[in-house]
Amino acid sequence: MIDISKIRGFIFDLDGTLVSSKLNFSLIKKQISCPANQDLLTFIANIECQQQQAAALANVHKHELEDAHDAVILPGVLELLTSLEQKGLPTAIVTRNYRQAAQIKMRNNQIKIDTLITRDDAPAKPDPSALLQLASQWQIPTQELIYVGDYLYDIDAAINANMRSCLYAEGDLPDYAHKADVVINHFKQLTDKLN
Repeated sequence: MIDISKIRGFIFDLDGTLVSSKLNFSLIKKQISCPANQDLLTFIANIECQQQQAAALANVHKHELEDAHDAVILPGVLELLTSLEQKGLPTAIVTRNYRQAAQIKMRNNQIKIDTLITRDDAPAKPDPSALLQLASQWQIPTQELIYVGDYLYDIDAAINANMRSCLYAEGDLPDYAHKADVVINHFKQLTDKLN
């Protein structure tokens, strides 16, 4: 177990972590003929025909924008972000979402985090580039930062960046939960550990 009070910076995933998401990846994959067991963004990146690639990406954007307008902030998030702000700790969001959809989600839910890194800005998770970029920008050793997310890619990105990881799992624990340094089912658990 790690001591959360010693963490000097917090990086968050967005969908399913700070805000709700109803993105149906099975449906999206089906619509663009992406195999169920393949990563969606990798599949699109490897489409050789530019027109087909653009059409696939447009389909994903459409779903992401629809989802953006329905997203609501998750319980305990606002209190945690307020507590981090009061302590003067740096925060950022690293998401596989695209910028326009992520900005709508943040704006509609009054999420005041200055740094947003999307797949438009850096390679998508589990690639650690965005996390390493933040550590460098903040001049904080990676081991003193934590990445909070709700999916395997989030935990793997943190591991790949030599960062601490926190898995937010509201319901049943996924089979990869053991890989995370901390597992929570409500953000109050993180807020309480800060104090």
